Amino acid sequence: MTAPASLKAGASPLDLLAVFAGGLVGTTLRVLVDLALPHGLRAFALSTLLVNVVGAFVLGLLVAALWQRVPGWARVGLGPGILGTFTTFSALAYSIVALTQDGDALGAVLSIVLSLGLGMLSAWAGLVLGARLGHRQPPDLDEAET
Repeated sequence: MTAPASLKAGASPLDLLAVFAGGLVGTTLRVLVDLALPHGLRAFALSTLLVNVVGAFVLGLLVAALWQRVPGWARVGLGPGILGTFTTFSALAYSIVALTQDGDALGAVLSIVLSLGLGMLSAWAGLVLGARLGHRQPPDLDEAET
């Protein structure tokens, strides 16, 4: 997801506050999911898969249903703020490396395939559902980034 034009030209104080507040919410939600679905440092991280798939779906839903109708500060608060801190690439990458180092190549490949496949499917489903809720066609990705 690229930054809105307001962040490219310089973030307003409201944009920064929205990202900060969203980050608090997203991080808290992420910790709650990790507590609900604990795993060892070198085990398959179901919590990471779940937050990334859910985050992809919610972002798709928001982009299709709301993005063109909400102000920039709301987009950065929801996107990079809440969803950017709720989802995580670094935890996914670490989990894959740890599984590989432990000789669990199947677990590592499964993690990659499930994360990418389910993430993309979830983003698509979110876009479709959001468009239907808004009685529109799913947005072109170029349109969604503005």
